[in-house]
Amino acid sequence: MSVSISHLRIARPVSDLQRAVAMYRDGLGLEVLGGFEDHAGFDGVMLGDPARHWHLEFTHCRRQKVEPRHTVEDLLVIYVDGLEAFEAFCLRLTGSGFQRVAPFNPYWRENGATFADGDGYRVVVSRVAWLALFSSTRDAAASAAQPHR
Repeated sequence: MSVSISHLRIARPVSDLQRAVAMYRDGLGLEVLGGFEDHAGFDGVMLGDPARHWHLEFTHCRRQKVEPRHTVEDLLVIYVDGLEAFEAFCLRLTGSGFQRVAPFNPYWRENGATFADGDGYRVVVSRVAWLALFSSTRDAAASAAQPHR
């Protein structure tokens, strides 16, 4: 049975809620969609594009310190179209406080630029357009699914 996902939320704890909001709002060009204060000891802000079916949520616990946990492969990957858009997006990220970091995965050394926010969460800007990547991945998956003769 196929299940339709109506919306996707990616939630992350942060050490400084206002800093995270400013970085992702200004760096990624996201809008504040909503938020809450002291909901069972948590503050939070949701950012995204109101026309899309996904958003990021950043939370901060008032009652106890929750350390943001991430790995070098915990990536939020952004796909833009064209070299000019790629370069502009990278400049916007650094202008918003993101730090350029060396990627762990060598794929991103060749095909993108990796940045870290104030808590160390990583954002990658891909040089490869999603549609081109998706088309080649989809074609490879369809070919692999064909029965061998």
